Amino acid sequence: MNKNSKYSIDLKVKFGPLEIIEVPKLIEKSTEKWQNMSLCTVNNSVIRLAVIEGEFHWHKHDKEDEFFFVIDGLLLIDLEEKVIELKSKQGFTIPRGTIHRTRAPTRTSVLVIEDYTVKPTGD
Repeated sequence: MNKNSKYSIDLKVKFGPLEIIEVPKLIEKSTEKWQNMSLCTVNNSVIRLAVIEGEFHWHKHDKEDEFFFVIDGLLLIDLEEKVIELKSKQGFTIPRGTIHRTRAPTRTSVLVIEDYTVKPTGD
């Protein structure tokens, strides 16, 4: 993790095609409060696993949509005018250009799907 950041974001893709990804084992091994790892690519998208607790900063992505799927826990997505509450096994898409912030009041595991060009911390 970068010493100047409270987030651990690994952009290096860990798995290639035809490799089994043991998501529960990756979640179990996660030790950071805010850990985001790039699992694999599918066409022009990257699939990331986020194991998080706490809050991210407000940001937006000008050119890319972002999809969140909660594996377990509770993910709150703050939008300018409302809060989206995602429970285990629920998903939600943030359209490009939408200012948002994600929060997890307890340890939460999320799959994130976004274009490989996205800057995870926002534009």
